[in-house]
Amino acid sequence: MTDDVLIDKRDGLGLITLNRPKAINALNHPMALAMTAALRDWRDDDEVRAVVVTGEGDRGLCAGGDIVSIYHDAQDNGSGSADFWRDEYILDALIARYPKPYVVVMDGIVMGGGVGISAHGSDRIVTERSKIGMPEVGIGFVPDVGGTLLLAQAPGELGTHVALTTARMNAGDAIACGFADHYVPVADVPALLEALAEQSVEQAIGKFAVAAPESDLLAQQSWIDECYSADTVEEIVARLQAHAEPKAAEAAAQILAKSPAAVKVALRSLRNARNAASVEEVLNEEYRVSLACLKSRDLVEGIRAQVIDKDRNPQWSPATLEEVSESHVEAYFADLGELELGLVVPAGLVVPDNTVEGTR
Repeated sequence: MTDDVLIDKRDGLGLITLNRPKAINALNHPMALAMTAALRDWRDDDEVRAVVVTGEGDRGLCAGGDIVSIYHDAQDNGSGSADFWRDEYILDALIARYPKPYVVVMDGIVMGGGVGISAHGSDRIVTERSKIGMPEVGIGFVPDVGGTLLLAQAPGELGTHVALTTARMNAGDAIACGFADHYVPVADVPALLEALAEQSVEQAIGKFAVAAPESDLLAQQSWIDECYSADTVEEIVARLQAHAEPKAAEAAAQILAKSPAAVKVALRSLRNARNAASVEEVLNEEYRVSLACLKSRDLVEGIRAQVIDKDRNPQWSPATLEEVSESHVEAYFADLGELELGLVVPAGLVVPDNTVEGTR
């Protein structure tokens, strides 16, 4: 057990509180294991009618994983990150299939691994402080934790734009893109949590949820769809640079600043997720990609530039999109053999073929 996550059960609720406020509740391996154990215990516990997940402090639910430990692990050729990701993805799959209401307050910063433990839930609440994103390509990594599926499910090409530029979604954007369900002003969250102990999830949320702010991203869908529907990152960038919309040129510059290999692998991952039959299939593929990233130079260099030295000047290798070959991208998706994650759709659950619907 760990003090980094607080587990409690009362008033018919299973309560999970991420408890690393100084680190914006960044997820670590013991936290993932503790959450998994609690959710498994509560799954068949008649005293638990719903799960409620919150984060300690007012900076955010969860800033993602501990990338400094990943940096050192990658440098030392360690297995700690691979072990953590395995258990983290198992947790994400458990949340996606959870048979009871899983209510999560996505207040403040929710990035990377924070998306994995929240956006697969059944009742996802955002506030005016919510900032949600998948910033992985900015450090030479690729969206994971089932994020490629969530991004693929977003309307049109909005998810592709978010993934390749590392754009942050506000509350309205998150709801429009399918990462959240309800908007509750942060001042009303304490009262909502009290109501959940006394009323059904539907009644409690219905009492405090209000209309969400309009989505800036959704308002831009026309030019985003036009540009990001291309088959290659090179063509996407070319369309963005040629478009009359000023924000398109900004998006092109943002993509070109990211790891060329990571953005190309991310685009392939998102396109694959569109045709995936289940969240388990997506997580299995993401695990292959994540382990390949761990061995890549760009992940170490990206974390160095952003977090270790903070010079914000990563030297990517390959340095340009044109230098990233098809075989280079393909290598990220290679079968892992006995190291495969191996998640399967739970027995008795029917999942339609070739669709991303109904997987959450």
